[in-house]
Amino acid sequence: MFTLIENCRLISPDVEIAEASVLIENDRIIQVAPGKISAPAGCRKIDAAGMTAVPGFIDLHCHGRNSFDFCDGSAEGAKAIAENKLAEGVTTLLPTTLTVSEKDLADSLAAVAAYDQKTGCRIPGVHLEGPFINVKAAGAQNPAFVRLPDAAEVDRLNAVFPVKKITFAIEEAGGIEFVAEMLKRGIVPSCTHSQAKYEIFKAAHDAGLRNLSHFCNQMTPLHHRDIGLVGAGLLHKDVFAELICDKLHISPAMIQLVFSVKGADKVILISDAMRASGMPDGEYDLGGLPVMVADGAARLKEGGALAGSTLQLATALKNICEVTGLPAKELVKATSASAAAAMGWNDRGALMPGYLADIVLLDNDFNVCKTLVGGEVRFEK
Repeated sequence: MFTLIENCRLISPDVEIAEASVLIENDRIIQVAPGKISAPAGCRKIDAAGMTAVPGFIDLHCHGRNSFDFCDGSAEGAKAIAENKLAEGVTTLLPTTLTVSEKDLADSLAAVAAYDQKTGCRIPGVHLEGPFINVKAAGAQNPAFVRLPDAAEVDRLNAVFPVKKITFAIEEAGGIEFVAEMLKRGIVPSCTHSQAKYEIFKAAHDAGLRNLSHFCNQMTPLHHRDIGLVGAGLLHKDVFAELICDKLHISPAMIQLVFSVKGADKVILISDAMRASGMPDGEYDLGGLPVMVADGAARLKEGGALAGSTLQLATALKNICEVTGLPAKELVKATSASAAAAMGWNDRGALMPGYLADIVLLDNDFNVCKTLVGGEVRFEK
């Protein structure tokens, strides 16, 4: 089965073509070229009518959407989130859990496993955010369920559905050894909800840590006597920094600083979205904690800490384009290619032959008009 996308502006890492065509066979891109491509017999055609084609977005950190949360343990909810993420251009998603009981985590992963992946975005595995965090940096996580790093618990959960990434506090007992244990299992270790000093980060880095989740949020800040995790992320060029670019979790000036120091290929845009994403303002919950959403900002009712976001990734891309002024062919790395590199996925994140035909068509205001997964149109505005 062939599909041809015509008349599109194409933006891929380090590539921009004003008028391009993309030829797809089954679920893979087989040709990208300026101008027209001869269509094989029986080819399905999509006229992009000048829209911009970009690689499908990869969201490594999302708790929920459209009133559902993955920690609800609902198969219906998991399917609804995976389908609705298509509307913001996400084609690969890591459902992200919270600091809850092991039983609730297992139920959440079982619900994700029940999703057949035929109607929404790809879900290659899950991201465990917690429960192995520092209770003093819990943020909107429930401190009642915080516990020490435990590889055996991860193994039990991994048997329910693949765990691909885990966010934890490296300074907790056994944290450095836990980095190495996760890497042995093919799980990407990441750190936040942490009060680690720089010396501890260096030990974790030596053990293989290369990711910092929601960079700048719930981690030790930059200080001239101890640069902490924020300083570590800026100093170490091989570390990926995940950013919630809603201009609320981090300021526009900090967004500029991170991109100028690290470059887009080491920045990963994440939504950190909770169940209020795609929904009106009002009262919601996150991991059993009451949350108020006002003007799109989600905060705990008690204490006012930020409680995830309502950000959508197409909006995050628009924000970084406006804030940094960098070329789109550079910034688009942060929506997909950098995430793919961090996770070791070499078949997505760019529009080039051999890659999965996961493609988003955007209008001039970054609105998602079509989302293709494996060459199949799964969302159309």
